[in-house]
Parts: sequence; structure tokens; C-alpha cells
Amino acid sequence: MIRQEEQRDYEEVYRLVKAAFESAERSDGTEQDLVAALRESDAFVPELSLVAEADGVLAGHILLTRASVGDSVQLALAPLSVLPRYQRQGIGQALVRAGHEKARALGYGYVIVLGSDTYYPKMGYVPADTYGIQSPFPVPRENFMACKLWDGAPAICGPVRYADAFGV
Repeated sequence: MIRQEEQRDYEEVYRLVKAAFESAERSDGTEQDLVAALRESDAFVPELSLVAEADGVLAGHILLTRASVGDSVQLALAPLSVLPRYQRQGIGQALVRAGHEKARALGYGYVIVLGSDTYYPKMGYVPADTYGIQSPFPVPRENFMACKLWDGAPAICGPVRYADAFGV
């Protein structure tokens, strides 16, 4: 079951995110603190902080926050977290799809992600420069991606400006 995160979930989500990234290939170990900081920022959209429940526990979490691309406001996906024992069962993809659906309903046109070039393309992500979206820092093209949420989304271009909590 996927639902909006509630304040009562914050401590469990903190532990979930920490556990999800403990063995991640690329992690600075502060993803759980990033989630907490983003919740306190102007970039936070409560409807786009989602949790997946399985077996009576929170098994996954996704956070989409506002980011600017040129003159437009879009979304950044970070982080996507699934407890290790629930990974490779489709929970992450279900969270991404639910996040996209909610974001579309709220009128957003694009989601940007810095992530795996083998995982995110399964859900419609392509190199961000396909849409004229530029990374604010050096990163391999194949890992800086964007997903257009609906066919009629207006064209955008320019560099991404993340929430201050990202520290970039």
C-alpha cells in the first residue's frame, strides 16, 4: 500500500532511509538527514512524500521536492529508499509511479533525478539534456535524467536549481 507520509512516520522513515543507503554503491551516508532538512524547506510538497507499507512496516519512501529549471518550477526526486529486505520486489518502481501520478495531478511537468542509468529509464527517464535541462555540477550525462510527466508539458530549458538543503 502506498500513501502520503505523515508526521508520525518521520522517525521510521529516518531509519528506513538510513538502512536503505547503508550498503548503497553511491551514498554519502546523510540521505536520511537530507529528507529531514527537505521537510523543513520551502521545496517540500507534503503530497509528494510517499511511503510504501508491507507486512505492517514502512518498506519504502520517495521524496519529490520543488526545483527550478530555468524559469519554471519542476521536481527533483531524491531520495528513493527501500529497506534492503524489500529491494528487487517492485516497491521502488511502484513508489516512482505513484509519485509521478501525484505530481501530474498537481500540475508538474518534469521530474529530475541523479541516479542509476539502468534503473530509472525503466520508468521513462532519459538524459535530462534531451529536454534542455542542465546539471548545476559535473555529472555523467547518463546519470542526470529527467522524466516528462505528460505529453502536453511545456518545453523547458536551463540549469537546475535545487533546494538549499541539497548543498549545491
